[in-house]
Amino acid sequence: MTKEENNFDLAVFAGGCFWCTEAVFQRIEGVKKVVSGYTGGTIKNPAYREITTGRTGHAEAIKIEFDSTKVTFEELLQIFFATHDPTTLNQQGADRGTQYRSAIFYINQTQREIAQETIINLDKESIFDAPIVTELTELGPFYNAEEYHQNYYNQNSEQGYCQFVINPKLTKLYSIFKNKLKKEK
Repeated sequence: MTKEENNFDLAVFAGGCFWCTEAVFQRIEGVKKVVSGYTGGTIKNPAYREITTGRTGHAEAIKIEFDSTKVTFEELLQIFFATHDPTTLNQQGADRGTQYRSAIFYINQTQREIAQETIINLDKESIFDAPIVTELTELGPFYNAEEYHQNYYNQNSEQGYCQFVINPKLTKLYSIFKNKLKKEK
């Protein structure tokens, strides 16, 4: 697996608005850092105003640095699938467009195989009411989103979107993955 300079593994997921996925994964034990950004598109150095048009091909995504001795890629996938709807094409809730698609941007063949097997098993077990449409794509360039998008929920938790869209995802996370959460300091 590809490692950052600090020997942490990487995972890149898109599950709708990156504020939501960032807030979820920031709370997981073993996750060192979560960066909101854009990947999967056709233009270099995209800006948010371009992404929101849905014409660049980029998805709002997060890059996760994690310690695989504390949380595995498989466990991150379980959390990913449990905290967004992987059965809606180019949409999460009221957020619509290709920039909000469900996607796993794999870094190597091992991640691709694990993700593919996970999707097959979830579909086979009929975990969701419809087939999973999560895109499985090799990671290309990842562009960090603008600074005001980073750590968004933690800095704006009283904002309406955070209250009505992100809080329910966090409630679900706290309920299902209690044993995977960072310890309160």
